[in-house]
Amino acid sequence: MMNKYRILVLLICFAFLLDACSPTVKVEAPDKPIDVNMNVNIKHKIKVKQIDTDTKRDVKEKAAERQEQGHT
Repeated sequence: MMNKYRILVLLICFAFLLDACSPTVKVEAPDKPIDVNMNVNIKHKIKVKQIDTDTKRDVKEKAAERQEQGHT
């Protein structure tokens, strides 16, 4: 019975030793400011606006063609 307690104590001590050797993580603010490049989003917005303009132009042209052909 005493042998079981000795093994249990040794296992607990071993667990504490393993825990003490685990690496720690530090969270610190960076020395330099963070630079975020937003060029991709700006180009995307420009392309969407261009497509919207092209679509409106095409709809107006199609409506004018239909009026010329006598469709309503």
